Amino acid sequence: MQVSDLDFDRKYLWHPYTSLRDPLPVYPVASANGCRLRLEDGRELVDGMSSWWCAIHGYNVPELNDAIHEQARKMSHVMFGGITHEPAIELGKRLVKILPKGLDRIFLADSGSVSVEVAMKMAVQYQHAMGFPERQKFLTLRGGYHGDTTAPMSVCDPVTGMHQVFQGFLPEHAFFRRPPGGYATPADPTYEAELADFFEQYACQSAAFIVEPVVQGAGGMHFYNPAYLRVFRRLCDRHGLLLIFDEIATGFGRTGELFVGGGGAGKNLSSKQEANPIPDIMTIGKALTGGYMTLAATVCTHQVADTIGRGEAGVMMHGPTFMGNPLACAVACASIDLLLASPWVGRVESIRSRLAAYLRPAAQSTRVKAVRVLGAIGVVEMHEPVDVAAAQACFVEAGAWIRPFGKLIYLMPPYTITEDDLELLCRAVVKYV
Repeated sequence: MQVSDLDFDRKYLWHPYTSLRDPLPVYPVASANGCRLRLEDGRELVDGMSSWWCAIHGYNVPELNDAIHEQARKMSHVMFGGITHEPAIELGKRLVKILPKGLDRIFLADSGSVSVEVAMKMAVQYQHAMGFPERQKFLTLRGGYHGDTTAPMSVCDPVTGMHQVFQGFLPEHAFFRRPPGGYATPADPTYEAELADFFEQYACQSAAFIVEPVVQGAGGMHFYNPAYLRVFRRLCDRHGLLLIFDEIATGFGRTGELFVGGGGAGKNLSSKQEANPIPDIMTIGKALTGGYMTLAATVCTHQVADTIGRGEAGVMMHGPTFMGNPLACAVACASIDLLLASPWVGRVESIRSRLAAYLRPAAQSTRVKAVRVLGAIGVVEMHEPVDVAAAQACFVEAGAWIRPFGKLIYLMPPYTITEDDLELLCRAVVKYV
């Protein structure tokens, strides 16, 4: 890549959450293979991000390459309105098999944010069909993040989130403090009592309660006890609200469960702990295609779908142009098959134990507030915001690709990462802090 190309990039191309007035440095990638990114200058970086959590198998995966090539020879895209095709049907069959029981009505969206938009519209249409057209607000938790399009922005944290500038533009919803931190920290009974009061105050005008189960991702990498999910379920049932789980980040094994909703209690809690509840609506994305193409899904129960069908509109009022894209569906089928055929449970547990061991020294730094690990997620929380440009330069020098945000330096590597590469990532983090 010539210098002029980088100059063009810097002047004309917006990258996520950057300014064109003073953009952050970018690193030109020539190719990617396994768990490594190869830069234009020949350096190789171990990817600690899974390309924002989606490339769970790594890069240049033969099975996924083959799925793309085979489908492209047949058709790359065809509208989903009035037409169906084998890749979409096959993906639906696979999802129905692995999703929590009862979540078997599938709306194929074209990005994670869109899947949350669809989930929120589903909830409003459901309440309207139930005879509650006034129920158009949402209950949610502080510290959450659900995407960058309008409806998801409105349920992201209004103070610490990334969308404060849009407050006058966005619809206003009701936020409650997030559960106390710690996946294995015993649940606080006073939290349920206070949350119950919150529901009493706001539920009558609300369609649903939307949360990221167990892991609040881009809002702060906050982990909490799965017992609170059962609290959410009870209160939603009591007040006639739908429960929406945003599993775009947690789905497909990242926490150690295939999905948090309907999953087990987890290895860090008592085996006698009851299973996590099943939501009425769930959003999935990111790892759905193994990082190859943009695709997401909003899945719901038969009751939700049937009720919407009996409503005034009679149909689900959404239909993206690239809904059910055949290429994306084909590679999603291959990614799911590859995941299920792999020893993914053992791999995630191995990553968890090594992250815990290799990141432990970071806790000794006076700059570090906390170190926490859950499944294949490792987080180092700093006391002060991270200088992203300086941190990335340091990580690249160490042969690591790590993208901090806010006060957080975190790792979400591909499940296929080797022990040596994982140790390299952790050493880079510990050295920096």
